[in-house]
Order: sequence, then structure tokens, then C-alpha cells
Amino acid sequence: MQFQKIFLLVAGALGLAIQPLRAAPSSPPRKPPPASAHSAADALPVARIKQTLADYQRWLTLLEERHAVAGLATAVVVDDKVAYEHTIGYADVATKQPVTPETVFRLASLSKAFATALVGLLVDDGKLHWDTKLVNVLPYFKLKNMQDADKATVSDILGQRLGLPRNTYDNMLEDDIPYEELVRKLDEVSLACGVGECYGYQNVAFGMISDVVFARTGEFFYRLVDKRIFYPLGMNTASYGRTGLETSKSWARPHHPSARGWVPFEPKETYYRVAPAAGVNASLRDMEKWLIAQMGGRPDVLPPALLQVLHMPGVVTPTELYATPWRRARLTAAHYALGWRVYEYGGQTLIFHAGAVAGYRTMIGFFPKYHVGVVTLWNSTGPMPGGLMPMVFDDLLGLPHVDWAGVESKAARAVPKKRKGRIRHPVHHRH
Repeated sequence: MQFQKIFLLVAGALGLAIQPLRAAPSSPPRKPPPASAHSAADALPVARIKQTLADYQRWLTLLEERHAVAGLATAVVVDDKVAYEHTIGYADVATKQPVTPETVFRLASLSKAFATALVGLLVDDGKLHWDTKLVNVLPYFKLKNMQDADKATVSDILGQRLGLPRNTYDNMLEDDIPYEELVRKLDEVSLACGVGECYGYQNVAFGMISDVVFARTGEFFYRLVDKRIFYPLGMNTASYGRTGLETSKSWARPHHPSARGWVPFEPKETYYRVAPAAGVNASLRDMEKWLIAQMGGRPDVLPPALLQVLHMPGVVTPTELYATPWRRARLTAAHYALGWRVYEYGGQTLIFHAGAVAGYRTMIGFFPKYHVGVVTLWNSTGPMPGGLMPMVFDDLLGLPHVDWAGVESKAARAVPKKRKGRIRHPVHHRH
């Protein structure tokens, strides 16, 4: 399988004698981060970073040899610079169009952090508040217990603590029942707990934040994200919606496994209907800029005080502690913040999120203390790529090596076997 790989030099920091094959597109001028944001004492050893990048390259080569993805794009960012950038495989296996750093993928639930960042900027503008009551903004909003409904706030939506059972109405959304109808049926659902008292991951209810934004600003949610986040960060290929995806110069088709290997299929419209929850499309180059901004490198766009609010641990998420083998082994605490998960990973704070819609998978994570992060986008199903990021984290932190992805095992399977009978593409993994 052909692939393209690009190493970008982190000048003077990592000592890599490799020149970039092409320069990243220029971004608008930015202010330097505050001096207190990151001290030299917090820096990871240069030799360890170099070894991690070498190991990551080796694991990705093994991943490619096993044809474990249709296509994949990933980057490692250190101290506001792209230290490593790599692509594998195809945006479309049928046409052999390669994935490049500019290829646009669906972000799935990584979209949620764009929604929370926008709301934070509007809070800073005084357009609304984190404790703005939903009943005061959305005439349709009701819950089965109206005393709870009266308490529900903007931060309860964005912090996944509305009291609803997890993934309420996702199945009906997947059956093409309109979002507008579903949010008006929330009062038919028995609450799992009182508002603000427990974690319950939502997509449909999360989508209500777009209605809140429109009610308070008179502007469409996606246009404000474009104006306040995409444009100033130089995220030139980022967009919302299926049309935005399919009109991109290069975009990754979703793929499912078959006896002949990976097969592309048409993108599903479903979760584009809840744009704040899962509506963003972006390339790896875009996500490098987003990762830098989230780590404090663009205070002109995302101020440090806002990032502290967005990344503050909120409601506990106990199921995360045993959701996967690497989580069971490495996590000692797990919370949901505002559009982000906050883990204690090997004794260090990790800001993280994953996402999945039919034929796409995404992961992003960074250690604020060390200003180092990873983002990965791929356009096929299968568990193997999802284990690579914690392997990188382990390397960076100097933890014992574990092959979480299974790429080093001789018994590792490549393309997942297609099940007999009618194909049903999984629409949305419960991230």
C-alpha cells in the first residue's frame, strides 16, 4: 500500500536532522503564550521524545503492513510545533487516492470541543453564561421532572450531566427521526439522576447548544465557529456537514471490511444533524493547529483562562476506568470536563477525547504539563489503531511498554472479518 510520510523539524528542540518536505500553510500572527504557561522544568527529555517518535514510526509501519486501516493521518505536537506528521493508505481505496495531511476526515465527537470553545468565547463576550438556565432560552425544553428542568444550565449540556440516560435517543436519530422532534420528546425519558448529579453521555441533547447560541446571538452556530475558531486559527479546510466534507479538495471516504479488503461507502448523514456533537470535518493540518491552540499556543484565539474552564474536571465518569485494556491499566481517575475527558494517566493529567461515526474513527489527547499531544484520524473500522495513542503516551511518560494495539503480535489480525448476512455499518460508537 502506498503511503506518504512527512517529518517536520522542531527547530533546536529535538535535534532531528530531517527537513520538512513542505511547509505548513501560514497562520494568522499570534501572540506568544504567557511565560508561566510552561516551564523548562516540565519539559520531557529530548532523547525520550526522539525515541518515542522513532517507535511510533515503527508501529505505524507495522500497522500499514497489516492493512489494518484504509487510511490514517496522525501528528505529534511538542511545545507548539509539529514534531511528527505521518499518513498511511488511501482516502479512497477504490481510486487509490492517497491520504495527505490536507485530506479532510469527519471528526465525530471531537466536534464537541469546538462547541464548548465557542460557548466559552460567547461567555467572555457576555452573550450568555455557563449557568444560563435552558428554560429561559429554549421554550421547548422540558424534562420528565420539571423541577430538574428548571435547574438545567448551559454547562449541564456541555458537561454531559443533564441527568438523562446515556446516549438518549441516539437509536432514534440513527433511524432518521429528526433532531427537532427528538429534543421535544426529552420529557418522555425517565431521568437516571438529578440534573448535575451524574454522568450521561449525550449527542441529541448536546445538540441543543446550537439552539441556545442562535437564541442569544441571532447567528447560526456553525457560522460562529467558522468566524471565531476556524478562520483565526487558519483551519482552512475545516467545515460542518456532509456537503462541507464532500466538496473538500481531498476527503476521506468511509470504508468497511470485506473479503476483498477495505471497501468505500457513502457517508452517513445521521450525526451531521446534531452539528455541535458530531458535525465537524477537518484535516490533520487543521487538527495540528487546534491541538496547539488547546495546549495554550494561541492565546489570541483561546485565552488561557478559558482553557482552564474547558479542561476543568467535572462529573466523574467511572465507566471510563475499565472501558479498554489501556484505560484499566493506566487510569486512576476519569472525569468529563466541557467537551473533553480528563484522565489521570500514569500519574499525569491527560486531556482526551475519541470519536466514531460510520467508517471514521478519531482520537486526540495531550498532557498540559508537558505541552505534548497526539491526534489521529482514520477512515475505517477496526480496533488496532485505537491502541497506538496510549503506546505513544506510555513512551512519552517513560512507562513500561505494552503493545496495546496488538501490532507487534504475530497473531494480530489485519482487516476485520465481514460478518455474514446484511451489512449494517455502525453509525456511532458511544464516545
